[in-house]
Amino acid sequence: MTTSTSESRGAATMALLSLAIGAFGIGMTEFVSMGLLPGIASDLLPALYASDTEEAIARAGMLISLYALGVVIGAPTIAGFASRFPRHRVVLVLVAALLVFNGLTVIAPTFELVAISRFLSGVPHGAYFGMGALVASELLGPAKRGRAVSLMMTGLTVANVVGVPAGTFLGQAVGWRAAYIVVALVFAAALVMCGRFLPAQPGDPGRTFRHELRVFLIPQVWFAIGIGAIGFGAFFAIYSYVATLVTEAAGAPEWLVPFALMALGLGMVVGNLFGGRLADASVTRTLLVGLAGMSLVSVVVAVLSSWSVALIAALFVFGLIAQLINPAIQLRLFDVAHEHQALAGALNHSALNIGNSVGAAVGGAVIAAGFGYVAPAWAGAVLAAAGAVIAVASLAVDRRAVRVAA
Repeated sequence: MTTSTSESRGAATMALLSLAIGAFGIGMTEFVSMGLLPGIASDLLPALYASDTEEAIARAGMLISLYALGVVIGAPTIAGFASRFPRHRVVLVLVAALLVFNGLTVIAPTFELVAISRFLSGVPHGAYFGMGALVASELLGPAKRGRAVSLMMTGLTVANVVGVPAGTFLGQAVGWRAAYIVVALVFAAALVMCGRFLPAQPGDPGRTFRHELRVFLIPQVWFAIGIGAIGFGAFFAIYSYVATLVTEAAGAPEWLVPFALMALGLGMVVGNLFGGRLADASVTRTLLVGLAGMSLVSVVVAVLSSWSVALIAALFVFGLIAQLINPAIQLRLFDVAHEHQALAGALNHSALNIGNSVGAAVGGAVIAAGFGYVAPAWAGAVLAAAGAVIAVASLAVDRRAVRVAA
């Protein structure tokens, strides 16, 4: 599809908007739990919450890790099998699955069943973004791949400014399940929009799951996965425990939590828009600067955590820096995966959600170990620095390969 005429540009815009609405729903379902952990823990684990609040919140944090595990497992599996089918149809099936599984979260009566529903909700997540990124990257042409991906991902970042804070307000006011009712409605809208506006894009009938798995034989793919899984884990180490950073570390009232989430989400929107342009200019430079910056700002969040206003400002900067690297990780995987583009698109979100699982688990572990509610920010600084080391190692391997070839 070209964008040389106003008609085609308008069609591309509506297609990207449709994908962004789906991304908005995913942003809500992935992140709204983080501001509602105390309410979820008190509702689903009342006895534990009454006897040991920290342990109950840490256990509720497992719902975040289970969602991420669903992404990690679902993304490569679905992408590997689905690459042979028309891309627009695959996207529609994935949105329908997201609608159904998030509906299950609304009605599941126990912690165990909610945990299963959260795992299932994560399964289509990575495949949706992977296939959506492929669709988006063809809408604006090869010179604007980063911008196209970032425009689709704008739905996810806007969710953190609007959807997650609104869902948190709603969840605190009338119960955490109400937030997931809104999520289900968003996916219903995305299903209608994608069905109406996504252009037909063929799959590759010759692709097999076994052939797609060859992507894991490429060493640079593993480096890119490591960057997302470890480096971006810093983001989730802090984001997963924003509620307790605000209420416990800063001693602020609970109603301030949505404003903290809004500030972080607004930073993500700004970072995502700049990140697409920076990635188009230089993927590697964006990765290195972004990871180093995220480590530094994690330290700033920890240092300023006792003052609520300063903490919220630091969270804005943290969200901005963290989101700079998201389009760059996606393009890095596209570049190093060669012909395995469908699986590469999904693997980005497997990597990021390994980071989600790692970050949430590490943040919960340091809290449960008694290091305090600020400890996840210090853990985030370490994770981001480790991601930067992996990126440097990956680039060193690239340079050595060029020298050998020369």
